[in-house]
Amino acid sequence: MIQLTAQMRILVAVDPVDFRRGIDGLCGLCRKTLAADPLSGTVFVFRSRSGTSMKILAYDGQGFWLCQKRLSQGRFQHWPKAGVLGEASRQFFVHQLQVLLAAGNPEATGAAPPWRSITPMLDA
Repeated sequence: MIQLTAQMRILVAVDPVDFRRGIDGLCGLCRKTLAADPLSGTVFVFRSRSGTSMKILAYDGQGFWLCQKRLSQGRFQHWPKAGVLGEASRQFFVHQLQVLLAAGNPEATGAAPPWRSITPMLDA
């Protein structure tokens, strides 16, 4: 069973892909377009051209998971766009992916920022 944890790296492809691609085709996109290793444990999320479906590709150490969700009505309206640099993917937190899976707006989750350790300043 696939489980999303807070420690997972999640990359969402900003451009739609051809959904006739299977695991091998999506792995090739990960390497060439997203410049990421599909065997790294990263969770990759792709959208169909019509915007009604998404696929999730993940490697768990033994093999690949390929999950697909197709909406019965509507489209994924809040798919992320490329940033200022025109990158091919956007990095998401787990809670953002969960909102996106529910066809919501992942940018408007209102969640607390990720925890960061505080390094004390030493007086010299």
